[in-house]
Amino acid sequence: MTAARYDELVSAAMAAPIEGWDFGWLSGRAEGSEPSWSYPAIARAHIATADRLLDVDTGGGELLASLRPLPRLTWATEGWLPNVAIARDRLEPLGVTVVPAPDRAQLPLPDRSIDLMLNRHGSLAAPEVHRTLRPGGTLVTQQVGSRDCAGLNEALGATAAHEPDSWTLRTASEALCAAGLRLIRAEEEFPVLTFYDIGAVVYHLRLVAWQIPDFDPERYEAALRRLHHRMRSEGRLDVRAHRFLIIAEQPDAPAAP
Repeated sequence: MTAARYDELVSAAMAAPIEGWDFGWLSGRAEGSEPSWSYPAIARAHIATADRLLDVDTGGGELLASLRPLPRLTWATEGWLPNVAIARDRLEPLGVTVVPAPDRAQLPLPDRSIDLMLNRHGSLAAPEVHRTLRPGGTLVTQQVGSRDCAGLNEALGATAAHEPDSWTLRTASEALCAAGLRLIRAEEEFPVLTFYDIGAVVYHLRLVAWQIPDFDPERYEAALRRLHHRMRSEGRLDVRAHRFLIIAEQPDAPAAP
């Protein structure tokens, strides 16, 4: 594979649009990272009995829109301003109220206002979950753990995105329990994520900007070229994703002192 081919792959990845939370450009170029459970199926089962739904950090609303029909009272929050407009265009015709939420530690909804909170790969502030869920309400969340795709950082000689054990099933479960919620289901897995060309790696790092915060193809050119040749030789790059699932309930009544 010539240097020009490397440049072509990287240029295409840098020119590809990034809107909402859509990994469609990677179709056929990367695959995997999905755990054994199906978050959409779990979410749909809970939506079927919900009256007041909140989707936290909805991105461009892609996943929430795919889960319809939705309850008549449905809200979605999003912290990144460019995504708010995209989410509104997609979700408001479905009757969803999209609310900006720039503060990751605060949900812009009243106390005890929802009975189902969905959160796929969004910020999880345990005290806010407890505050906004009605008694008997449910949280369904799939989180990206702190060991997620650490192999990318290693392959490019970049500093780790997080301390390895800073965000895991254990730390999240402890935070939710400390806030007063009761765990119903808790699972953790490390599925394989496979990249088939260097362009897929570059695009992924653009979209998941916190993986390598200072990522730039020029800054990491030498490492990217070495990885490109390695991938050409081996046909792929496999790294481990880090996912955990928690379903938790708000007690029907406050705990006794």
